[in-house]
Amino acid sequence: MTFPYDRERLNALVAEVDARLENVDKVSREASQVQLRSSGLSQADLAEINRAAHGPNAPRELRELARRVDAGEMSWEDIASGRAVNDPGVQAALATGVPDLQRAYTQLQEGNDPEDVVESGRPRRGGGDDDEPSSFTEDAW
Repeated sequence: MTFPYDRERLNALVAEVDARLENVDKVSREASQVQLRSSGLSQADLAEINRAAHGPNAPRELRELARRVDAGEMSWEDIASGRAVNDPGVQAALATGVPDLQRAYTQLQEGNDPEDVVESGRPRRGGGDDDEPSSFTEDAW
């Protein structure tokens, strides 16, 4: 009985498999060099959230949540990780930002430049022109 492939075809198939295995090794080496991003918020991020929650411009719901964190009922890590997502106070505090997020989403969908959308969401400082909006919730146009 003869082999169904000729020697030339068999050598070509082996060479193709070898080349693909070399490529797999190369991709594997490259992937092992990639540094993964953090899967959560850093302590600095959580400290910034805490600072903002205690700030004078924080919504009432967020200030109440900060009071509960200070009292030890939960931590910012619990909130950030989603472990406290079913808590009504957490839901109320997070809901205060939804209108701003909806406005930003709409602006992005309308084709506005992302940097302009971000800038329009930053509170303005100091006594500026009365025609200028003072927060993201006011009309920026």
